[in-house]
Order: sequence, then C-alpha cells, then structure tokens
Amino acid sequence: RCETCSEEEAKYRCPRCMKYSCSLLCVKKHKLALSCNGVRDKTAFVSVNEFTDLNLLSDYRFLEDVGRTADAAARHPTVHSPTTKKLLYCLRNKARRCNIDLRTLPIGFTKRRENSTTFNCMEKKFYWHLKLVFPHCHAEYTLKGVPDDKTLADILKPYIDPVESDPVVCQRLKIYTVSPQSDVQILMKIENRKQNSVR
Repeated sequence: RCETCSEEEAKYRCPRCMKYSCSLLCVKKHKLALSCNGVRDKTAFVSVNEFTDLNLLSDYRFLEDVGRTADAAARHPTVHSPTTKKLLYCLRNKARRCNIDLRTLPIGFTKRRENSTTFNCMEKKFYWHLKLVFPHCHAEYTLKGVPDDKTLADILKPYIDPVESDPVVCQRLKIYTVSPQSDVQILMKIENRKQNSVR
C-alpha cells in the first residue's frame, strides 16, 4: 500500500527515505511532509549483512565522482592565476619572517575558501581568521580580522567574561562563564595527523 494515501497499491519507492508511493501526487506530498529531496544518500551506512554488489558499485561510482570533482578543482583557473600565487607566496614569506609555519589547503577545500587571514604591510601585522569551538556547549563562533597582538584573554572576553560578555552568548556558554578562569583550558588542534590520532 501507498504510505501517503494508504488507498492505492504502491508503484514507486523513494530512493532517499524508502517510503512507498502510488502516484506523482503522493510522491510530491511525501516530499513536502518529510522535507525529503528524493535523492539517494550515497554515504548512508550499510551493514555487512545487507551489503550487495549494487552497494559496491554505488561506492565505486561515488569515489569516481569525488576523484572527478577534485580533478576539476585542481584545473580551476584560479589555481593557476598569477595573482593568487603571488598573494599566497607573499603571505607565506611574511609568516616565515615572523617564525610562523603557515600552511594552506588546496583551492577546493571549504576551510581555504572561508579563510580571511591577511597581512597588513603598513602595520606589519597579521589579521587572523579564528574559529572558537566551545565543546561543552556545542557552540562555534568565527572571528575575522583578529590582530596578532591581541591576547587570548581579550579574544575570549566577549564570550566567557561574566561582566563584559554579551548576555545571549553568556547564557549559551554558561558552563564557561560560571567556571573560574583558571579552570578554562584553551586547546589548539594539531593538524596533519591521522584521523584516529587527534591531539
């Protein structure tokens, strides 16, 4: 039976949520009711007992798609643009002079696209793009243009200081604002490590 109208015999099955439908009208209704896009989730977990040749073929095609996308990103004109290379080279050079090991991701990566770190030649100062993650509250905040001479205490004041922080943010990060500042640890993830070896 159709799982939308429960009247007619089902003819179709949604690749996304596996709901049965009898007609185009019911397909549209189910998509609207469940906010389903009807596109099969290629990364959905399949147990070993249910894994078939079709799943293997699907995984193989998914990996091929990923390879094509990565290749297309590598061939993008901006990768080979002299201006992009010059700015990047300049930024790395300035960082090296300040004893900073600056590493950049390839063009196609989201982190690379979002990063707004710059170097001000007049002030001879880096302006960093920071992402603050508060794991105990499942909260994340992105800061742009943070000068390199600003202390961590000053950066965190608008978030976890009981007096100076924004009331809404303060309420959300309550576990941090009520704790003594000596109990708050600031950790920075070490990059370029294996996935199961986070430090």
